[in-house]
Amino acid sequence: MLIGLISDTHIPDRRIKLPQKVLETFEGVDLIIHSGDITSQSVIDELETIAPVVAVEGNMDRVHGEIDLPPSKIIEAEGHKIGVIHGEVYPRGDTQQLYYHALQLEVDILVSGHSHIAQLEKIKNVILVNPGSPTNPRLSDPSVALMEIDGNDISIEFIQTGRPVCSALNFYEEKAKKDKKEG
Repeated sequence: MLIGLISDTHIPDRRIKLPQKVLETFEGVDLIIHSGDITSQSVIDELETIAPVVAVEGNMDRVHGEIDLPPSKIIEAEGHKIGVIHGEVYPRGDTQQLYYHALQLEVDILVSGHSHIAQLEKIKNVILVNPGSPTNPRLSDPSVALMEIDGNDISIEFIQTGRPVCSALNFYEEKAKKDKKEG
């Protein structure tokens, strides 16, 4: 089973639309997991044209209030229990706290976001994966991930979705282009 992993898209509050590279990367996946900070139903709608989407609420989804999503989900794939949370732990991305979230959910794979930084770590028998952000990375490349599960074989590949640059500049460049077209 091939699963696309994405988080922290922040559309339209920090980026106008998903990068085309995201859509191309997810072509052919069986499922897409979005681990929160979506901020617009349009993101889920666009991703669902590619594959079914499992999504959870991020802290900014609560702020924008457009989407009603659960704080966590558990799904099964090829005999593995996958937990999905936004990952609101501080410091951001703290793997010990994320590991305990995985234990609490009783999952062997935990997909999270919130840090906007791609991360992969295995602690004991739990895989922790954060696909990063394709639109608003923090001191990292914009990214998503592909997770392939084939029985006990699990492989995770991070895909860069754009050039590493200050995401605020990306947003304002896009907004200026859009305003110019509309004006």
